[in-house]
Amino acid sequence: MPLLVAPALPVGSLSAQEQPHLPVRPGLTLRPWRDDDATAVRAAFDSPAIQRWHVRRLDGDDEARAWTAQWARRWRDETDASWAIVDADDQPVGQVGLRGVLLTEASAQVSYWVVPAARGRGIATGALLALAWWSFARAGLHRLSLEHSTANAASCRVATQGGFTVEGVLRESVRHADGWHDMHLHARLASQPNTAESGT
Repeated sequence: MPLLVAPALPVGSLSAQEQPHLPVRPGLTLRPWRDDDATAVRAAFDSPAIQRWHVRRLDGDDEARAWTAQWARRWRDETDASWAIVDADDQPVGQVGLRGVLLTEASAQVSYWVVPAARGRGIATGALLALAWWSFARAGLHRLSLEHSTANAASCRVATQGGFTVEGVLRESVRHADGWHDMHLHARLASQPNTAESGT
């Protein structure tokens, strides 16, 4: 059954280019994941807070290496993308990425986390702003959305500070270890201004 509208973005919009390094601010950069990041990723997923909100853990080094290795394939498939948020020493302190990329609609969902030791410094917000700028100005996406539990006040602050407007509440839509959670739905459009340093 043919579509009556042309896809918003053609196939190859992501895969035809290498995944970029994106500056966030001095001493903070987004870069593709590498095999040698596996130890840091495993340590991050040992965090009870990351396990609570992302409902995942990693059981061993092999799983951690598989986690870092998957992103190159997903970039080529144009389904998902993930960046390590790295400090001045090129050590991962968090993750920001696109999930469920739809080229036909020029849309994606955003995810992010920061290791506990790096929280409270605006790292997640800076990374989100940098990713949003690239997604709209360079990748040609039209809409980015994100969801978080209504109980996750820190994630809500990041989303709001990143210019993602609350569009509503998805009632009991995600199950965490303690039961069903209502989820805030935030979104941002390409037409909204971006104050990320990488966009200036």
